Amino acid sequence: IRQSAEAWAVAVVDAETIDQINILQATMLAMNQATESLGVKPEFLLVDGNRFRSALPIPFETVVKGDSKVFSIAAASVLAKTRRDELMAAYAAEYPEYGFDLHFGYPTARHVEAIARHGRCAIHRKSFKLRKLGEK
Repeated sequence: IRQSAEAWAVAVVDAETIDQINILQATMLAMNQATESLGVKPEFLLVDGNRFRSALPIPFETVVKGDSKVFSIAAASVLAKTRRDELMAAYAAEYPEYGFDLHFGYPTARHVEAIARHGRCAIHRKSFKLRKLGEK
C-alpha cells in the first residue's frame, strides 16, 4: 500500500489530548492532521463511518462500513492499524508490565489486571473508565 499510493499519511493523537477533547474529536483531529500532511491536496475525501467534520476546504463523503466497501478506505484502515501495532510494540518495550504487544491497548482481562496491579501509565487515557475496576 505504501509503495503504490500516490500519497498517504497517518496521524497520532496522544492520550492527554484525547482526555481533553474526547475520542470523537481526537479522531476528527487525527483525520484532518493526516490529510494536511499528505504533501498533495486531495480533490475529494472518502471517509469511513458517518461522522466527519473537515477543517479543510476539501469536499468529502462518509461511507458507513467503508473499509469493507471502498478499496482506498480499506487501505487507509490497514495503514492506521499497522501504525497502531508499531506504536504498541514500542509501548510494550517501554512498559513491559502492561503487555501492549498482546492486547494492542484493548481492555482485555490481562490489560485490566495490569492496570489494577500497576496503575495507569503515561499512555493510558484517564477519561477511559474501566467498570471492571469499579470506575465510573
